Amino acid sequence: MSRIGKKPIELPTGVTLTNDNGNVTVKGPKGELSRTFNPEITVAVEENVITVSRPSDAKEHRALHGTTRAVIANMVEGVSNGFVRNLELIGVGYRAQKQGNKLVLNVGYSHPVEFEAEPGLEIEVPSNTKITIRGTDKERVGALAANIRDVRPPEPYKGKGIRYEGEFVRRKEGKTGK
Repeated sequence: MSRIGKKPIELPTGVTLTNDNGNVTVKGPKGELSRTFNPEITVAVEENVITVSRPSDAKEHRALHGTTRAVIANMVEGVSNGFVRNLELIGVGYRAQKQGNKLVLNVGYSHPVEFEAEPGLEIEVPSNTKITIRGTDKERVGALAANIRDVRPPEPYKGKGIRYEGEFVRRKEGKTGK
């Protein structure tokens, strides 16, 4: 039996879940998320507790059981608290600024790199070397943070680049001359 799939999910106050044959919709104070799951996996709500169960021990059902439970738990967390991802810019002259709804990055290229915030996601720039991404959907917040990081990933020789807050970059020694 899946250990993660068995765990019940507590519904916080103000959050509601509706299940329509695999179409799960979660509404809360920060917004609304909906997703379609395999209809064979049962999602039940009883007295503010969500339980996810599977019909059999078939390999496909075992694979979907824990994943479905984890995604629903992230949906509940997202509409109640939201998700935040922080990025740091490290390097001389590397900076970020917000222009309207766009994030403009100057990270050593001959041109600035621009990112548009998707609906439901919010980009903040508390200082010119820090970027904060907020949203209700964990998957979309992480994807936008990864796309921004991919513009200039941290390199191991000087440590320059865009990295997640708290990310450790293993440094390498450079070439030695004879």
